[in-house]
Amino acid sequence: MNKIPNRQVICETLMELAKTDQDITVLASDSRGSAAMAPFASTYPQQFVEVGIAEQNIVGMAAGLAHSGKKTFVTSPACFLSMRSIEQIKVDVAYSRTNVKLIGISGGVSYGALGMSHHSLQDIAVARAIPGLAIVLPADRHETKKLTEALVNYDGGVYVRIGRNAVEDVYESEEYPFEIGKAVTLKEGNDITIIATGETVRIAVDAAEALKAEGIQARVLNMHTIKPLDEAAIIAAANETGAIITVEEHSIYGGLGAAVAEVVVQHQPVPMKVLGIPDEPAIAGKTNEVFQHYGITKENITQIALELIDR
Repeated sequence: MNKIPNRQVICETLMELAKTDQDITVLASDSRGSAAMAPFASTYPQQFVEVGIAEQNIVGMAAGLAHSGKKTFVTSPACFLSMRSIEQIKVDVAYSRTNVKLIGISGGVSYGALGMSHHSLQDIAVARAIPGLAIVLPADRHETKKLTEALVNYDGGVYVRIGRNAVEDVYESEEYPFEIGKAVTLKEGNDITIIATGETVRIAVDAAEALKAEGIQARVLNMHTIKPLDEAAIIAAANETGAIITVEEHSIYGGLGAAVAEVVVQHQPVPMKVLGIPDEPAIAGKTNEVFQHYGITKENITQIALELIDR
């Protein structure tokens, strides 16, 4: 079982890249510990800025540094970064076209027992509506490394959401094509498609394996980038498999499922199920407990797939 959380991978990758790129600058909102950025801060103190608990300010400062040519990475809890700073993200990053990478740490229900105030289950919906802001949720440590390497030279604002704890590997290594805006086909199949993002991708893969035992070939798409969305992959899935399930650690409103449904209904309507957190304050608990409560499990996805295929 992997024991390396994605936040640690981001720090290690940035530290390696910073050896030859002095423009890489990391900002933290009293979050260097929770973001696993303490090693970067001690190794590259001239490329690290501690802002304190001031989420609006950290985004504005990062935008200013980006205007001066720095490649800025903001590391802050996703629940606060995506809500308290949304005006600065809209104006200082997206509208002003600054090269700021917003790393929302401990996203989704990572804060577990702290409940709705610390869950970030509306962040994708809010960020999707802002023009010029890319949104990416890596599936595991390998994809997080490839994403971080890509972000350093990606031109424009990006909101990245990662969880707090280590997640089971989806990929065996970084030896696969990765491109922001392009979905990755993890499993081929023509009976149904499961589209997942972030930490739910592993669950989607496990569900496909369970369906295989039932004689059903499920296609699995890792939609790591929710914006810009890989519409071609979605349309192909609808055409070729006839039914789609989306899986996400987010409200069923405005996230991955909504984005996929918008494409499907306009191009190739097929039966769909949007699986996520319903319109209620999510229960408090460990991530696996919350997932179990809301049916974000391989068993429930398998059952939904069988029902959709029967339709």
